[in-house]
Amino acid sequence: MNRPRPAADLPPPTTKMSEGWHSLHIYYKVDQAVLMQLSDQARGEGRDHVIRTLSEGDHLPARTQVSIVSGHKADIGLMMLDPDPLKIDAITQEIRNSAIGAALIPTYSFVSITEISEYVPSVEQYAERLTREGTAPGDPAFEAKVNAYRQRLPAMNKQRIYPEIPPFPVITFYPMNKARHPLANWYTEPFSSRSAMMAEHATSGIKFAGRVSQLITASTGFDDWEWGVTLWSRAPEHIKEIVYEMRFDTASAKYAEFGEFYVSYAASIEDALAHVRL
Repeated sequence: MNRPRPAADLPPPTTKMSEGWHSLHIYYKVDQAVLMQLSDQARGEGRDHVIRTLSEGDHLPARTQVSIVSGHKADIGLMMLDPDPLKIDAITQEIRNSAIGAALIPTYSFVSITEISEYVPSVEQYAERLTREGTAPGDPAFEAKVNAYRQRLPAMNKQRIYPEIPPFPVITFYPMNKARHPLANWYTEPFSSRSAMMAEHATSGIKFAGRVSQLITASTGFDDWEWGVTLWSRAPEHIKEIVYEMRFDTASAKYAEFGEFYVSYAASIEDALAHVRL
């Protein structure tokens, strides 16, 4: 019989994760009516305040990226990651509290956390997969592939939970769920089946290495969707290509449900504010 652990045996309460970071995507739209009511002095002071808030300093989250959003859904996008969720929230409060804060209306936000997916195979699982695919232990190719995977797995997992933002200009963000309807319920599939489908999905994504970088953050229990997908791309066409091609994978074609897509372009906060005439 499992008994509750005594409180003395439990770690102290904390807002920080045992592994990984908190993540926030938030999008702002300029309210032109409010902006027109501000004096030039107020606009200048507010602009300077926002620039200082999003400039280098100890107050900044571990990762911050500003972008200019295409389309009517928003004007400016902000992505932040940090061990402390309140450090992230403090940035949004500083923006709200600035002299132009009333003119910057949040139109969408997505709260999530970084994670290492349960579908990322261990070295042992990777070796088993090679065997199933016909590369047997003892084969030099088998040993070479296993050793290469063993060497790169720690770096790949570090990027998943403590990601570096790549120097790519094009960004797409969208939320997604796995389907639950009776004819395609992801959560009734056995793990072996789900794992195989995700392996197929990953193989499709690998084809875009060097052109597209991806970050999957988990939002089950944190937001209305189960995952958030952030794609950074060297060029706009790669976004369309990877999303289109990966939709033919069973994991997407049969089981994926997508939310709204936000396409934006990386910029400094100074350039983003100038672009939207702030």
